[in-house]
Order: sequence, then structure tokens, then C-alpha cells
Amino acid sequence: MSARTFGVNTWVWTSPLTDRTLAELAPRIADWGFDVIELPVENPGDWDPARAAKLLDSLGLAATVTLVMGPGRELVAAERETIAATRDYLRQVVDAAATVSAPVIAGPAYASVGRTWRMTEAERRACYEQLRESLDPVVEHAMGAGVTVGVEPLNRYETSVLNTVDQALEALDGLPPAGCGLALDVYHMNIEEQDIPAAIGRAAGRIAHVQVCANDRGAPGADHLDWPGIVAALDAAGYRGPLVIESFTAENATIATAASIWRPLASSQDAIAVDGLSYLSRLARGGMR
Repeated sequence: MSARTFGVNTWVWTSPLTDRTLAELAPRIADWGFDVIELPVENPGDWDPARAAKLLDSLGLAATVTLVMGPGRELVAAERETIAATRDYLRQVVDAAATVSAPVIAGPAYASVGRTWRMTEAERRACYEQLRESLDPVVEHAMGAGVTVGVEPLNRYETSVLNTVDQALEALDGLPPAGCGLALDVYHMNIEEQDIPAAIGRAAGRIAHVQVCANDRGAPGADHLDWPGIVAALDAAGYRGPLVIESFTAENATIATAASIWRPLASSQDAIAVDGLSYLSRLARGGMR
């Protein structure tokens, strides 16, 4: 098994991220031994990318960035003005990522989370064609900034556009792999994929980012998932990026409702990060099978 780096998303503790909360969290995340901190851009201006870059550099932390498709952010089946505004938002997320030297922005860059509708096969093909057209200028901007757009399939309860690796590969076909790939989230894959390692194998060559958590959004390893098989599949697929723990806090009403977090997922929010890192590190060192 190849050497791995590990990260954690600040959503484990807070939403939205601010300069103040980042200054509190980043030193703790570095002290625990993480290599990467994942920074959500819920709205541009919530945190200052230049200030964040200096902080992370002082701590030896690398960054990845998540985009957030809240209400009104749409790249398909929407008015032209809405799509244009969403493109502008995504370009700003790319710029923030470039400032903190993040190689990727990741998230469901197609429709607002929670928006679902039925589609015939022909309507789905048209939807994917519109997605490619809508994403193309964003991907071009990202490539110019040295950033890759990682498009994340979500589970069926959160979107009807992209649920599986195969759908995402179809939707992104024709967009340059150097600027646009898949963001794989094991939580969603556990719901939608019949065989997670096999799905990872089919995504080989287009995996831009990977997020991990337990099947219930808790710490990786405290669950029923085949983590040795998942990590081995990522190795075989040639993915060399970080494994980033993404979970959410029930303390923030907005994010708890959006992510359906109704109960504590571990003894503490810190434990989701610390226990997850401990498990994944042991796994990477070959300490378990």
C-alpha cells in the first residue's frame, strides 16, 4: 500500500467557516497529525484566502477546498441568469483554492443539494449535455489556476442528477480530465454503489478527490465498510491524493438539518477526526487487513 496523506473538513466542528474558527481549528488539526485541512466556501468572503494561506503555511498544512451548492446554485435545468451566477460563484471558489494552494475544489457542481426531479433517459442525456456546457468555462478557469474541479455524486435523497460513478463518468465525458474529475465520497457510495471497490476501479484515471467517513458519518473504521478493500482499490486506480474525513456537527441547526445529523456520531466531534485518523494511519501502515 502506497504512502497516504490524510485530511479533515472543518464541517466536523463548524459552519460556516470563518477566519476566527479557522485560526482556532487549524493548529489543533496540525497537532493531531493531519496533513490536509479541507476548507468549505459556503459564501465567498466567509474567510480570507490570503490570511488562511499564511496560517496554513505556518503550520505545515496543505489545503483542499469544497464548493457548496446551496439553494439557488444550479448548473442544469435552471434559468440562464442562475447558471451564470453559479458559474461566477464556482470561479470564486477556484480563486480561493488557488490562493491557499489547494489542488482541487470538490462538491456536487451541478445542482443544489436536496433538489430532485424525475427524468426520462432522453431528458437525462440532455441534462448531462447542459452540465458539460455549463461546467466548461469553470473548468477552463480552473485549469488556468492549476486547480481541478472534482464533481461529487450524491445519494438519491440529495440529488437526482448524479448518484453513481458511472453516471458521473457519462456526464463528464468530453471535459478535460486534467481540469475535471470525480470527487468520491464513501458515505454516498455506500448507499448507491453495489460494489465500492469495483466502482473505484471504473473511475480510475478520473478520481480528483476522496472524502471518507463511517457509513453513519462517524469516524472511519467504526463501521461495517471494507476499508482495506476501499484503500487497495484507490491504490490500484492510481489515486495519490489525500483521504479527507468529512462529517458534520449537530450543534449547528442549519448544517445538522442539511446533513440529517440528528444524534452524536462519536463521543465528541474531535473523536471523529482523531479516531478516524488513527484508524486510517494504521491501515496505511499495513497494521490491519
